[in-house]
Amino acid sequence: MTSQKPYLIRAIYEWLLDNKLTPYLLVNTLMDSVKVPEKYINDDKIVLNIAPDAVQHFQADNECISFSARFSGRAMKLFIPIDAIQGIYGKENNEGMFFTDEELPQPPIPPKKPLASKERPSLKIVK
Repeated sequence: MTSQKPYLIRAIYEWLLDNKLTPYLLVNTLMDSVKVPEKYINDDKIVLNIAPDAVQHFQADNECISFSARFSGRAMKLFIPIDAIQGIYGKENNEGMFFTDEELPQPPIPPKKPLASKERPSLKIVK
């Protein structure tokens, strides 16, 4: 079964635009294949304005979001895998949807400790 995440991102994007809000993406820049301007990364994250008047050639499919934007007057092509997206929300009110880090390795489950014997301890006299 395919992930719901790309569908939810596209739906929230449309909802934000319909409500005249500025859609922002919160991106984890540590994920593989993320292409964003490094100068604007803060704490391994970047927030991107993806409003139609801020980007060009916007494409969102089940694998990634890509578009062109200007940073300090220089055009750049951005590429964001869906797994790297941690949230999509409105700039004006922070309403939207946030996601957990699905790609983080899960800690191993520690083995169960053997159950202690139910017998009472006893003392022995040693001569």
